[in-house]
Amino acid sequence: MSRVVVAEVIQGQARTLKMPGLLRAYESLARQAREEHWTHEEYLHEILSVEVASRAESAVRQRLREARFPELKTLDTFDFNASEGVDAAQIADLARGRWIADAENLIFAGPDRHRQDPPRYRPRVEAADSGATSASGARPIWCAPSRSPRPARAHRLQRRLARVELLLLDEVGFVPFDRTGGELLFNLVADR
Repeated sequence: MSRVVVAEVIQGQARTLKMPGLLRAYESLARQAREEHWTHEEYLHEILSVEVASRAESAVRQRLREARFPELKTLDTFDFNASEGVDAAQIADLARGRWIADAENLIFAGPDRHRQDPPRYRPRVEAADSGATSASGARPIWCAPSRSPRPARAHRLQRRLARVELLLLDEVGFVPFDRTGGELLFNLVADR
């Protein structure tokens, strides 16, 4: 088989197997393997490494989309010198995410939101004054008047948010909670 035919077959197989990393890199790696006299195993290792990295990058992009961050910021853009009382070493330790794996709570109070980089967990951002709205559609479930939240809708919301590995509640305290709303929000946090 000629190289052109083999290339077309490999491209078709890579698409069928949904291996975009392999599709992008196999030709340049094959050329490098020929020039440097790699073994078949060395070439296979390199091409699979590219695909693994491609899938990891894709997973990060997907998690960021699912998180619905209102604005994407990373710790490398945070000015620790301008933020009094913020310990860079402590933030770096928290960014490793052990507290998530240990199912510990963490509260940040302040104007800036920064995510850990890269997200190893499926995060989701919920603002207290938007997103999950009551039956009327005008106010969040946990802020709706006592008579209006439908228990089924509130239960579905709690089930959906319970599946999220890292829940970021933003703007808590800007919207007043009635008794029912406060109980719903308390139960959400307590269950987690």
